[in-house]
Amino acid sequence: MIDGLIPLLVPMETAWYQPIVDFGSTLMQPLYWAVSGLLVLFHYLWSPLLGADNGWTWVLSIVCLTVIIRVLLIPLFVRQIKSSRQMQLIQPKVRELQKKYGHDRQKLGEETMKLYREEGANPMASCLPLLLQSPIFFALFRVLDGAAHGIPRGQWLKDRRPLLDSLQNAEIFGARISDTFMGVGFAGGITSIHIVCVLLIIAMTGSMFITQLQLMRKNMPPEALTGQFAQQQKIMLYVFPIAFAVGGINFPVGVLIYWFTSNLWTMAQQFYVIRRNPSPGTPAYDAWEARRRAKGKPVTPADKDKASAPNGVARRNGKGAEPATVPVEPDTPRVVRQQPRRQTRSQRKR
Repeated sequence: MIDGLIPLLVPMETAWYQPIVDFGSTLMQPLYWAVSGLLVLFHYLWSPLLGADNGWTWVLSIVCLTVIIRVLLIPLFVRQIKSSRQMQLIQPKVRELQKKYGHDRQKLGEETMKLYREEGANPMASCLPLLLQSPIFFALFRVLDGAAHGIPRGQWLKDRRPLLDSLQNAEIFGARISDTFMGVGFAGGITSIHIVCVLLIIAMTGSMFITQLQLMRKNMPPEALTGQFAQQQKIMLYVFPIAFAVGGINFPVGVLIYWFTSNLWTMAQQFYVIRRNPSPGTPAYDAWEARRRAKGKPVTPADKDKASAPNGVARRNGKGAEPATVPVEPDTPRVVRQQPRRQTRSQRKR
């Protein structure tokens, strides 16, 4: 991660940080190996269809790499959804703590963290997919940046020089996959590289903004849109897209494709959750209830009982329930056996 971050912040002509870069490069070698290996694998799969040196072959390889990574992150996404919902549900309790300990920030922090532990909520869970993707992002950045300068990063490219040359020169719409917005300069005016990079940056940040916006508008209860939790969501809504837009001018075209594809995946996941499993008390949940009632499907537990009970009779709470009638057999005359009476000896002699 250090290996990929420093060149974004310090001019390439500066050499004092080279030992740090070398150390970071050593730590990143396993990721270089994995990223370059997947790129080479998918390149071989797409080459018979599109050609080995076709830019779209490398684009589809990057897209497939992104899909593999996002599939591996699905369990983390499920955990993120559960934690986010739990955070929404405990917001009333958080506000009570703020009213009670608002004058003591240390006590407020302690009680808030205690509440998080008791309720199983994690305020950082929404950032985990982004944080875990960061090392992969930097590995891909360094692999493409190395290809732009003819430097192989990752064992799969070191042993296959023709593939490195192919990746270095692969183009889409006149822009090389390894080029960056700032790397080409403006001496020759606005080029196709600038246009492609700007369009990808807009698509990358726009998809990120739309995903977070639909989450806040459709799948958050009103009480969750106030307080500290709401501030965190607004940071994700505005700050993250701006940060990626600013940093995007230093990203290679291939990295922009990676992030745009990843954001589209996130948007599709979010749409599925909002439509099929929305949070209670949200506009999305109201719309979900309306759709199920329109189709005659049960929504609440009481509705499920009505649907499963015979003749539509509810089993719970006795709502609409009629007393069950037990068939009574007709009365039949009972035969009473006459028992002999006990007699005295004098009576028996008679």
